[in-house]
Amino acid sequence: MHSIEPYYHWRDLYVSDQDPDSPFYNREYSEFAFTNSIYDHLIHPQWDEFGSQTLFVKIIMVNYDQQYCIIELLGEWNDLLYNDIMFLYRDVIETLLENDIIHFILIGENILNFHADSNDYYEEWFSSIGDGWIVGINFRDFVIKEFEAANIDYFISFSGEFNEIEWRKLLPDQLFEKTNSIITKRIGF
Repeated sequence: MHSIEPYYHWRDLYVSDQDPDSPFYNREYSEFAFTNSIYDHLIHPQWDEFGSQTLFVKIIMVNYDQQYCIIELLGEWNDLLYNDIMFLYRDVIETLLENDIIHFILIGENILNFHADSNDYYEEWFSSIGDGWIVGINFRDFVIKEFEAANIDYFISFSGEFNEIEWRKLLPDQLFEKTNSIITKRIGF
């Protein structure tokens, strides 16, 4: 797991630790010291810790004008034991909401497992975005099934075309437009 780095090809467009409105503003990283781990597996030092023991993030793009952000995730999303959604919502998402972000793209290809508990924070997040949306792209099928079994797919849109997006071939605004187009078709606008 230590070799899985957050996506860095958009760093010329956005860097979360240099954004004064980011929850990770002024965070310092080491290229050599591996201090965080998921269970007994060290992870790359560029991932951001936010209070969870098993879930790490990297905000790889925020566009305040278009009101969207792209967040890459790594690890085990465990609401049952560690209440990861509470930490994610309180320590990351609320800061973005305060800055008028209402469109959230969650990249989940490095989420290895999901354990559900209550969906209260998902509901709160969803109710806070008005006409916005939350989309999970490239999550593994078995992880999506766990989200669906917990009825979290009511708040976060998954699967189908979202799992076919080759997001690394796109620029952030292109990914946002593609995602927005798919969700608009799903909703029927």
